[in-house]
Amino acid sequence: MHQFNPIMTKFIWYFAPFAVLFLALERPNAPKTMLSEYGFFVGELSKLQAANGVYPYDVNAPLFSDYAEKSRFIYIPEGKTMQYDSAKAFQFPTGAVIIKTFFYYHNAASPERGKRILETRLLLKDEKGWKALAYIWNEQQTDAQLEVAGASIPVSWHNKAQKKQQLTYMVPNQNQCKGCHSYDGQFTPLGTTARQLNTEIAGQNQLLAWSKAGILALPDSFLSEKAPRLTPYLKDNAPVTDAARAYLDGNCAHCHNPHGPAATSGMFLGVEEQHPERLGIGKPPVAAGRGSGGYKYGIVPGKPEQSILVYRMESNDPGVRMPEIGRQMAHDEGIALIKKWIDALDD
Repeated sequence: MHQFNPIMTKFIWYFAPFAVLFLALERPNAPKTMLSEYGFFVGELSKLQAANGVYPYDVNAPLFSDYAEKSRFIYIPEGKTMQYDSAKAFQFPTGAVIIKTFFYYHNAASPERGKRILETRLLLKDEKGWKALAYIWNEQQTDAQLEVAGASIPVSWHNKAQKKQQLTYMVPNQNQCKGCHSYDGQFTPLGTTARQLNTEIAGQNQLLAWSKAGILALPDSFLSEKAPRLTPYLKDNAPVTDAARAYLDGNCAHCHNPHGPAATSGMFLGVEEQHPERLGIGKPPVAAGRGSGGYKYGIVPGKPEQSILVYRMESNDPGVRMPEIGRQMAHDEGIALIKKWIDALDD
């Protein structure tokens, strides 16, 4: 009969967890300690030059993040494709990664003077779904290290009006990421819908370019049908209504939709919503309190100063402001746009 060796048993018991950890780290899509280990970029890391299989992308209606600039990329494993959806987020293959880097130009009026990169967020798609990871850049701007607990980073810059700005930039932890990236309780990417990605990049339609590259399966009807597309609200000549609805879609609707974390509010701010009350027009809040500011309705046509929507956009109080996570500063240009739209609702 085989007899157990007590010393060997203790050895196995002690080192087994480390062996499991080692095997986990060896998985192809397992989190790396340093951003550079993924090989998403070639050359000097801070220049963010895409490697093979990594594709830059842009969106029509970006999410405001305390005036931080963003550089966006998608990695698709060789031989695999994304699946187009006209309404919801695209379906990504296992092994895909969405890469978003946040930075500030030292002087927003003169980008050539350089930038400070703060964090790179990764969304990794594995067999179980999406995993959110944040990598914080070092002072030397040579690499970024994984930080799952979030972080606070003091930062200062000059805006386009040459005015000095400063704040403590907040890197979200994993639970905070889940708070916004939710669709029917399942973690889902933001900004990867047809209406966001149907735009021009490098002089050509982004979705058609991806189709030609073999990383996106487009339906045959894509060219013959009018594919959904948000109005780029940052453009000066954008129609007010279209721009405002695009802004709300890009900044609010990931929570304020029937499938999102704010579904119980009954206020749905996606561009597809056409019912006035569900959009917030003349709608009293579900739960009146400090967040309402004492105002009666979400949106009061012709009276932005009496609209709860504007009140919460203007507030920097953590218990009042909207969005709750992802900003500390008020977005002056976005607020001005929404006020102009609400003013026009009375016409």
